[in-house]
Amino acid sequence: MKIVITFGTFDIFHVGHINILERAAALGDYLIVGVSSDKLNFNKKKRHPIYNQVDRIKIIESLRFVDQVFIEESLELKLEYIKKYNADILVMGDDWVGKFDWVRSACDVIYLPRTPSISTTEIIEIVKSNTGI
Repeated sequence: MKIVITFGTFDIFHVGHINILERAAALGDYLIVGVSSDKLNFNKKKRHPIYNQVDRIKIIESLRFVDQVFIEESLELKLEYIKKYNADILVMGDDWVGKFDWVRSACDVIYLPRTPSISTTEIIEIVKSNTGI
């Protein structure tokens, strides 16, 4: 069985998230998703997610092509997560190209193209500008 692992915040869930998770799932037999904790998200993006980690996990768990979900506490623990879950492939969006090549000794690393013209950050900015927040 080929195990695929991927990571993300998955805040304000949108079609780009579905696309990358579906493509990741198609690369193997079992898809494991690490959802960034609220604390990690704040450290990474300097803002709190719109949806808390419990809600974001529930959203990801509801997808039929996702087999397992866990909380990602630290970017530096990627290799430990890969080993813990015996992952054969790490999938990340192409905005991370090269940043996780250092785990190639443990698994294959595949960077998938993001869905054009959609991102959580863009959606938040559009909502802010349309509501005057």
